[in-house]
Amino acid sequence: MTTLEAKLEAARADLAERDGVLIAFSGGVDSSVVAALAHDALGEDAVACTARSETLPEAELEDATRVASEIGIRHELVEFSELESDAFVENDDDRCYHCRTMRLGEMIETAREFGIETVCDGTNADDPGAGHRPGLQAVEELEVHSPLLAHDIDKAEVREIADRYGLSVADKPSMACLSSRIPTGLEVTEERLTRVERAEALLRQWGFDQFRVRDHDGLARIEVAPDELERALETAFVETVREELSELGFDHVTLDLHGYRTGSVSPGSENDTDGEEPANDVFATET
Repeated sequence: MTTLEAKLEAARADLAERDGVLIAFSGGVDSSVVAALAHDALGEDAVACTARSETLPEAELEDATRVASEIGIRHELVEFSELESDAFVENDDDRCYHCRTMRLGEMIETAREFGIETVCDGTNADDPGAGHRPGLQAVEELEVHSPLLAHDIDKAEVREIADRYGLSVADKPSMACLSSRIPTGLEVTEERLTRVERAEALLRQWGFDQFRVRDHDGLARIEVAPDELERALETAFVETVREELSELGFDHVTLDLHGYRTGSVSPGSENDTDGEEPANDVFATET
């Protein structure tokens, strides 16, 4: 038995001992692996639950629905609004703590409605050492169970497990909520979230894989993966993105020549559900 197989056996046994679990399910690779393990261990007593709010891109909700179907797990949706929290809207260094507290609070309430005592999330063994992670404080305070962390399963192993299960998200890049595109200290508003989501939908249509559109109070800073920078400089894309982002309400449109970097506007580091780590803001090429 390999080390990974031993970890998988222990994680499944851990989940099988519980009467039922509800997984905080984003559709990212971490929570998808937890959902697959829980479904293996508990069958119908495992429920994947996605919290729908203004910070969740519609494309991510569609992915979550599709991946839950791949796993065969029961999938439930709950709706709430982080924008009802002044602490979240303020967008300080602990934004992710406020977000995760609300999001997991909704999960706990939903689990109780279903008669389920255990709520799980997708925190993996690499996350605690990945910089400022205020969201993990909420996980600890609310006593949410993290099977991947508990059994020392790191990100590389998570992706290997996802591949073993044949999950379409095995190689999916990490995705943080839309509020991570707004610099710390600048209020999170529905207007800003909406225009970021629409701007990123445009980049997705153009076939970019790893990217962000950062909203600096009306200035759009586009980040794409370094190996996609050359394509982002093509005249056809430049002209289209400039026109369409201007129509969305951006006063200026820039391309960051450093390329995509996690956390270039906010503290913490980015994964499926948390914030992003700090980096220098550079406005490179304005179009």
